[in-house]
Amino acid sequence: MQAPLTSAQRTWRHFTAIPLLVASVAFLVALSWRVIGDIHGPAAVPFNVVLIVTWIMFITDYTVQLVLSESRWLWFRTHLADLAITIMPVLRLVRLLRVFTELPGVRHTRAGLRRNRLAIYGIGSVVILVYIAALRVLDVERNAPGATITNFGDAIWWACTTATTTGYGDYTPITPRGRVIGVCVMFGGLVLVGILTATLSSWVVERSQSQAESPADAPAPPADRGDGGEGEGGGGGEANADGEADAASPDAS
Repeated sequence: MQAPLTSAQRTWRHFTAIPLLVASVAFLVALSWRVIGDIHGPAAVPFNVVLIVTWIMFITDYTVQLVLSESRWLWFRTHLADLAITIMPVLRLVRLLRVFTELPGVRHTRAGLRRNRLAIYGIGSVVILVYIAALRVLDVERNAPGATITNFGDAIWWACTTATTTGYGDYTPITPRGRVIGVCVMFGGLVLVGILTATLSSWVVERSQSQAESPADAPAPPADRGDGGEGEGGGGGEANADGEADAASPDAS
């Protein structure tokens, strides 16, 4: 059971939602610009400042919410997603995908809505993980002796093949930090496979249950044979009458 939010936490979230969203976008832009542009030295200071300030904002947000909770240990255990966002601020962008789980005019069952959220949030998180992993591995591998990942195209290719558990082996990290990033991407790929499998299994089970609970088609009612019987009876009467007339003909003659 997830710890309920207090009124103070709701108020805090209301006032910090947009600033934190802007900060997460700024974090993504600053990190991408610095890594892809291979910016170092004094020119990288503004980008590093943005990254540090963003982290401070998210750490402050998490700490304040933890302090405002009624049961801090329960809130910590049931809000691990907030902790993940604090570690990787760009994951907050996944919450923007909520609009795809609550489209107006579309009716969902409770299980279907839960399944949709799991699939959309899970896939969105893995996509962000792959992108950030590509940036990080490029940052630590590009200038290493004997490195095979030297540009962003190679990095994103490596991240995609690793996350999908394909692993062609044409690009591999050679530094310790690069290999740690690779392990994280591997686990992220396993999570993606698990999410897709669970979503498909849930959909199949729900479809099977709905078909089993639907009423069977009622058999078609038998055709009314009253008119036909009368017709056959009338025809039989006419035939009998003709027969009697034929039988009476010799006597008449």
